[in-house]
Amino acid sequence: MKEYLEKAMTFAEYEKCIDDLLAEGKTTGPNQSEAMVGYGRLNRQRMERLGKTVELGNEVRAALRSAGRKMIWLILTEGWCGDAAQNIPVIEKIAVASENIETRYLLRDENPELIDQFLTNEARAIPKLIAIDAETFEILGSWGARPEKAQELYVRLREEGIAKPQIMEELQRWYNADRSNSLQIEFSSLIKNWGQAKVKNAAV
Repeated sequence: MKEYLEKAMTFAEYEKCIDDLLAEGKTTGPNQSEAMVGYGRLNRQRMERLGKTVELGNEVRAALRSAGRKMIWLILTEGWCGDAAQNIPVIEKIAVASENIETRYLLRDENPELIDQFLTNEARAIPKLIAIDAETFEILGSWGARPEKAQELYVRLREEGIAKPQIMEELQRWYNADRSNSLQIEFSSLIKNWGQAKVKNAAV
């Protein structure tokens, strides 16, 4: 796991990576279609908006105060991903609120061997967060790719045979209505669990 952390980006570097590519009319990943670049541009705007407007609730702040273990949250993502754009600004704000948590970012499609160890229902779903002990570099747990309620919505719509573009639209409506509340509640529990847990997984 240490080798992945050494090549990972800070949040500022991840943002710059996206911005530099968009300035060239590109996005992250191998698919450089007009549609994918459009998604990248739209989701960058979402990240900017959420980064300015998200406020942390009392529950997640209390969890951060109680977590003594130093952690690194390694996040696999891509600039065009709608779920990443909705969740990463909140996750980053949670991490910034604690002196015990650092974040690092890797592009999924440049690290297939890592994401394949953290699949979601056999899919390379992102964002995928891997919580790592900052001293031993051992894995404490993982989260992703979206809050449980959003995942339940995604699964239900897919089982109903709804087309993927419509599913993505419904998910964005859910995110807008939820206002990061579900994500913050989930991370309140995760922070406590990761902060107190014995190491369950060997380092990758």
